[in-house]
Amino acid sequence: MSTGTPSPDDETDPSRAELEARVEELEETTADLKAEVGDGQPKMSIIATKGTLDMAYPPLILASTAAAFGYEVTVFHTFWGLDILHEERSKSLKLSSVGNPNMPVPNAVAALPGMDRMTTKMMEKRIADNDTATIEELIDTSLDMGVEFQACQMTIDLMDYDEDDFYDGVTTGVGAATAIQDMADADIQLLV
Repeated sequence: MSTGTPSPDDETDPSRAELEARVEELEETTADLKAEVGDGQPKMSIIATKGTLDMAYPPLILASTAAAFGYEVTVFHTFWGLDILHEERSKSLKLSSVGNPNMPVPNAVAALPGMDRMTTKMMEKRIADNDTATIEELIDTSLDMGVEFQACQMTIDLMDYDEDDFYDGVTTGVGAATAIQDMADADIQLLV
């Protein structure tokens, strides 16, 4: 009477060589799948287009936070966003009071001479009073965490920037095609 379980003597049992071959085949398949998926590290791509004091913080905070969570992060800076990476210009970014709907000043008053300087000073004081990191500190921290800051070559040429004026560690000479490919490969894409 048969129990349905083959006996060890049964001719249908695979040999040791057949089992080893099957294990090897499965290991190759697993390796191929891992290669297709990648190393599993999530990727974030940010495009920074604005160079005002209030718009410099979002890409830097998002980049450093994502890097802290294990993301591979690139930030492509173009047009006025390039001022964030410029060592001197980043220390004197302004806050525009005109056209900012959250500014507690009507546009008619915000347009008066000196208002941008005043609102910038107010924001700088608030940043200092709250012990918020400076732009320079966020850039240094991000670079230390492996964030890649890319400077748009077309904007460098257009604005007549000197590549030596950017923070050490900034990747210069990056074109739009590279930025687009980076975004295509990223899990998260942001335009700031």
